[in-house]
Amino acid sequence: MKQRSSPSAMTDFYSAAALVTGGGTGIGRATSLALVREGVRSITISYATSAAEAERTAKELDSLGATVLVVRADVRSTGDITAMFDLAANKFGRLDILINNAGTTRYVDLKDLDGLTDEIWDLTLDTNLRGLFKCCRAAALMLKKSGGAIVNVASIAGLRGVGSSIAYSVSKAGVIQLTRVLAVALAPEVRVNCVVPGMVLTNWIERGGGGISTEEEAFRVAAATPLERVALAEDVADVILGLVRSKLVTGEEIVIDGGKGLTY
Repeated sequence: MKQRSSPSAMTDFYSAAALVTGGGTGIGRATSLALVREGVRSITISYATSAAEAERTAKELDSLGATVLVVRADVRSTGDITAMFDLAANKFGRLDILINNAGTTRYVDLKDLDGLTDEIWDLTLDTNLRGLFKCCRAAALMLKKSGGAIVNVASIAGLRGVGSSIAYSVSKAGVIQLTRVLAVALAPEVRVNCVVPGMVLTNWIERGGGGISTEEEAFRVAAATPLERVALAEDVADVILGLVRSKLVTGEEIVIDGGKGLTY
């Protein structure tokens, strides 16, 4: 039986060009650093509001030997997305890896249906789901040419009845299903997968309010988790790297929660 192969598929990280949306903070920052430590020498990171953090991350990437392009881009804007990918293409001439990490949320108790306004729905879906699709669409031709890979960042909220809001949970469920259908739509040249983190130690926890500190919440969740700890951003980045490497995995979601989901 003759096996089909992609003759232009990315062969190593050193020749690859990567783009990480929301690449200056949290999981995006950890992933950008992991890619460069793995050998990527051409990387674009985007930000919407965290300019100072993005510049600090860019300096770290530069110190590791990468050529870095920092772009301000609101993924809700088709114009911003087009400009970002044009800039990346003009600077690096190719794209092999797309990490869709940019996201947002507004904290609304799940029982507070009236508090979930149209504005929150629009902001959440336009950023987390429509914006992600637009990035995949803008990158598709370059990724097909290089035989590249997409990894989307979803959330356990997309699989369980939890989350910072109903809109956030629905947006992340959409990311998981979008990953599956894009894996079919972009095959065989491009592989599309997603990571599904549980609790991750980032500044999103304290931004949720309610007087709960990151440390307190992490202790509570870890106590109910088989591996007895919660994820760091670097743990998620490590799985993202694995999905970029895996040549025969596409359309899959990988849960990163220390086994907590096994005990529900």
